[in-house]
Amino acid sequence: MQFTIIARDDTTKGTLDRRLAARAAHMERIHAMKADGSIIDGGALLDEEGTMVGSVVLCEFPDRKALDAYIESEIYFTDGVWKNIEILPFRRVQWR
Repeated sequence: MQFTIIARDDTTKGTLDRRLAARAAHMERIHAMKADGSIIDGGALLDEEGTMVGSVVLCEFPDRKALDAYIESEIYFTDGVWKNIEILPFRRVQWR
């Protein structure tokens, strides 16, 4: 099942510092999950100044339970970066 994660960062002071501190570990895992097919694509949400304020992740997991397990283990979630998380099921366009 395919999902879109829209994760907005916490707005309290220090969140961007936590995001930047966790970014290398986050990206390493995202690249590994992209290689295994569970992450389709994604990127940072930006504010008007170009500062990272959240994430969008397109992903594929067997079910919602597996998706929830991923989110609960995601360093941006465990380190308190992601605060408001919206999950939307979606269907990826199949290109010819």
